[in-house]
Parts: sequence; structure tokens; C-alpha cells
Amino acid sequence: MAILPVAPVSRLIREAGAKRVSEGARDTLAEILESYGLEVAKEAVGWANHAKRKTVKAEDIREAAKRVKPPRSGD
Repeated sequence: MAILPVAPVSRLIREAGAKRVSEGARDTLAEILESYGLEVAKEAVGWANHAKRKTVKAEDIREAAKRVKPPRSGD
């Protein structure tokens, strides 16, 4: 089940310059974004826990995004 709504994902692709977006392209990007986002979120939770906080802050997300490698093309 997809977490991200499909319309914003399609808008991202169109914002990048596409005139039309296939359902497959939209679904694939949503899958990649969700996978990467989940890994960043898990890392950020780790940072918050390490700081003995229950709340994940923006700086946790920023630090996690620096450390989690984005998926490579073709994976």
C-alpha cells in the first residue's frame, strides 16, 4: 500500500519538466521516495533516541538525510 498520494508525486515529475507522466513512472517514483523517506525517518528516530527525546526534530531529519545514502539508479 502506497503512503504517498499519487497526485503530488505526478506534480513532482511535471515540475521537473515532464509534459505527461505515466502511471508506472509515478508509482515507481513514489516507491523510491517512500523507501528512502522511511530509511531517513528511521535514522532520525535513532538520533532523537540518542538525545533522549521522544520528539523527532527537523535537525534530526537533516542529519539523517546526510547519513542515509539515496538509492542508486537501477536498484
